[in-house]
Amino acid sequence: MGVLVRAATAWGRFALKDVATAMKYAKVELAPPGPSDLVGSVKGVGNVVKDVLTFRWAQATMKEATVNTLVAAEIAGWFFIGECIGKGSLIGYQV
Repeated sequence: MGVLVRAATAWGRFALKDVATAMKYAKVELAPPGPSDLVGSVKGVGNVVKDVLTFRWAQATMKEATVNTLVAAEIAGWFFIGECIGKGSLIGYQV
């Protein structure tokens, strides 16, 4: 019986530590954007437009191209997952 109690106590400390860490990051990562975040986003969009107009994307290294492709694939994947959740099915909208 003592082994089970010690194992449960150790597991509880391990799980509670992870939950506390997750909650700490959730407060920061899941918070809505503030005014400073929006200003940074506008600057970022301006930089993207400038890079497209100057063809900077054509000089990207293979590492940068791979990272950008993976980021685009992740965004597309979450978009389509959200669409399926919103529709309530995998195929078609209910009309």
